[in-house]
Amino acid sequence: MIKIAWSPLYNHPLPPMHRFPMDKYDLVPQQLLHEGIITHENRFEPEDMGLEVILQTHDAEYVNRMKTGNVTAKEMRKIGFPYSTALLEREVKIMHGSVQAAVFALDNGIAFNMAGGTHHAYADKGEGFCIFNDIAISANYLLTNKLAMKILVVDLDVHQGNGTAALFSQNNKVFTFSMHGRNNYPAHKEKSDLDIDLEDGIRDDAYLQILDKTLSSLIDQELPDFIMYQSGVDILETDKLGKLKITLEGCKERDKIVLEVASKNEIPLLAVMGGGYSADIKQIIEAHAALYRLAADLY
Repeated sequence: MIKIAWSPLYNHPLPPMHRFPMDKYDLVPQQLLHEGIITHENRFEPEDMGLEVILQTHDAEYVNRMKTGNVTAKEMRKIGFPYSTALLEREVKIMHGSVQAAVFALDNGIAFNMAGGTHHAYADKGEGFCIFNDIAISANYLLTNKLAMKILVVDLDVHQGNGTAALFSQNNKVFTFSMHGRNNYPAHKEKSDLDIDLEDGIRDDAYLQILDKTLSSLIDQELPDFIMYQSGVDILETDKLGKLKITLEGCKERDKIVLEVASKNEIPLLAVMGGGYSADIKQIIEAHAALYRLAADLY
């Protein structure tokens, strides 16, 4: 059974000015339930694993300051949210959701977190709406507990996974691959194991050809036994922050390439949501929902 981490906390602690497009955390599962793609049995509320699992990745001093609220206004401006204990509770819940979904993926082939993809968080700081890095936390959990030996991060958000790249820059058990817009945030890019910087305005055919060739090569080269997939839909041509020209069909085909590679090679995969900022939230919902429909067909 496909397992999906979801919690009411994913959306509701956020101030009204930050709720769009975060409403997708409620709307995507509602759409999938309406279509019958999933049932309530597919969803699970992440359990509290404590801060220890986060401390495997993030600096203790930084985690403690977040826990106690001893953070500066400048730090929170960099993150993009005003500080609150509810915000921290939400973030920790998202981290635990990704870790637990990764463990489910080992048995089921694939699992999801309806949030996650917080790839801009570093060991000692957050930015870009990311306080902690769920991709890195989940990867370190699997490695520490010997549940995986080599992890491939496939980050296809329009923004580079700078925090993830920095966190694993000295770790040869995690290969970081980020395919993103050259001129998108962040202005300063970190060095992933493989970065593909896309020019503004790239369209479906060129994008998909690059991805298909690169991903197949990485599977043969790195022989991963687990894939972390950052499936942000801000690559869409309708996205307010992205600079690419990928259609909804192109985005669906992107997901198909990733999931078919994982399924064909019997590599467990964790998919996290990532970004999506189209003006019409229906575009965001449809793009994210397509990933779950595909998984329902493949797994």
